[in-house]
Amino acid sequence: MTGRASLTGNPLAAHRGAWLATLALFLATLAILLAMDRPLICTCGDIKLWHGVVQSSGNSQHITDWYSPSHFIHGLIMYFLAWLLWLRWSVFGGRLAKWALPIAVGIEAIWEVVENTPMIIDRYREVTVSFGYVGDSIVNSMADIGWMMAGFLIAFRLPWKVSVALAVLLELLTLWIIRDNLTLNVVMLFWPIEAIREWQSLG
Repeated sequence: MTGRASLTGNPLAAHRGAWLATLALFLATLAILLAMDRPLICTCGDIKLWHGVVQSSGNSQHITDWYSPSHFIHGLIMYFLAWLLWLRWSVFGGRLAKWALPIAVGIEAIWEVVENTPMIIDRYREVTVSFGYVGDSIVNSMADIGWMMAGFLIAFRLPWKVSVALAVLLELLTLWIIRDNLTLNVVMLFWPIEAIREWQSLG
C-alpha cells in the first residue's frame, strides 16, 4: 500500500463517475435485500446505534455491533488488493484503479446478499457459535457496507504499516472481548474446527 497521498495524486482515488457507481451499487443492494424479504430493521422494532450482545436476537440487526470491525477490516483488505492489482501489478494496465471503490463496494454487496441466503444462514447456525443467527437486517447490511467503505477510505490516507497495525489491533480486540473475529469467522464458516467452537461457546 502507498503512504500518505493526496486525493488528486493517488491513482486509486475515486472520481465522480466512481462515486455515482458506488451510490448505484448501494441502492441496488438495498433493492435486492428488500426483494429477498429481509427485515428492514430489527424485529424488536428498535434501531440502535450500538448493540453489543453477540448471543442475542439483536445481533446483526442494528447499525453497529462487534462484527462491524470485521467489515472495516474488509475495507483495509480491499484497498490493499486494489493497490496490488492496479498499482503494483498493473493488471489491465491499471485502468481500473479509479474504479477501485465501487469494485470494492460491489464485492462487499455480493457478500451481504449471499450472507443472507438460507444456505449461508443455515451454515452459520450449524458450524459456528452463532446458534440463533437469522441473518442481518437491511439496516445492518447497509451499515456493514458503510464500514467497509470507511476502512477502504481510511487505508487510502494511512501509511500501510498503520493500516496493518489497525487491522491486527481490531482482530485482537474482538478476539479478546467476544472470542470471535474476521479470521475465526472465515475459518469456522469454511473449515469448522470443533475445538474452536467449544472455546467460543465458553465466552
